[in-house]
Amino acid sequence: MKDINRLVQIKSNNLKPKAGRLLISEPFMGDYYFGRSVVLLVEHNEEGSFGVVLNKIIEAPLNEVLKGLPPFESRIYLGGPVDTSSTFYIHTLGDKIEGSQEIGHGLFWGGDIELIKELIILNQLNSENIRFFIGYSGWEAKQLDGELESNSWIVSSHIDKSILTLPTKELWKRSLKNMGPVYNYWSKFPVDPGMN
Repeated sequence: MKDINRLVQIKSNNLKPKAGRLLISEPFMGDYYFGRSVVLLVEHNEEGSFGVVLNKIIEAPLNEVLKGLPPFESRIYLGGPVDTSSTFYIHTLGDKIEGSQEIGHGLFWGGDIELIKELIILNQLNSENIRFFIGYSGWEAKQLDGELESNSWIVSSHIDKSILTLPTKELWKRSLKNMGPVYNYWSKFPVDPGMN
């Protein structure tokens, strides 16, 4: 009980959400999509926010899920609960992919899929410089602000393009450790406190 009281006393951090920052879920969020998740924000403005969950792998190989891509050794990720019939991608290739939108920290969103296919054929893409997602995470205007006030998420600016190479299973804990000792405490909580 003392541990839970200490967790409740942690105040939300003062860092504001914006494109290129991470949202790290609080440890007891039980939601299928967002439990122990790390979300890369692609956009945040007065109309709302959207991003992709970086650490939820879909078990099927990429080419089984995405028909029409040349053979590509990579996994595909569940970006969130919105528009799960569509594919999205982030990458580190910048101007090589026409139509890309810079998120920051060496990361880019989207771009010309035909160029993506061409770079796959030329072996210029790998799982360390591009990540594919089914669906995305979205919030209406002010919705994310409310979730931040209730401490459902903390915002982190500890990110660069190496985030695509970090082990997915450890991403949530590693992201918390980057936030300092107070939030590192969150990483020690069991998924189900009743089982402790």
